[in-house]
Amino acid sequence: MSISPSLRTALYARASSGRPAEQGSIASQVAALRQRGRADGCVVTEEMCFLDDGQSGATLLRPALERLRDQAASGTIDRLYVHSPDRLSRNFAHQAVLVEEFRRAGVEVVFLK
Repeated sequence: MSISPSLRTALYARASSGRPAEQGSIASQVAALRQRGRADGCVVTEEMCFLDDGQSGATLLRPALERLRDQAASGTIDRLYVHSPDRLSRNFAHQAVLVEEFRRAGVEVVFLK
């Protein structure tokens, strides 16, 4: 598969401190997301990795998520890899809002699960 350097790709991973094994550690999520990106011909640079380690999914006020939303709104992301919707938020309504926000910004959201 050819790599598409023009496709600006990001990833988002989150693990709450209370449940690290539930969806895997940040490191295991990042490894799986990078592997999928490579399989799709994408490259994710370190500055495009948005990681909220030890952050609750009950709120949208998370440092890496806020930076990710800012980057998406500014048009610097074409594709976003996330392990599963509950990594974006534990609240279904928040998940829907975020996915729609990314879609409106022209970001394709790819969930591994």
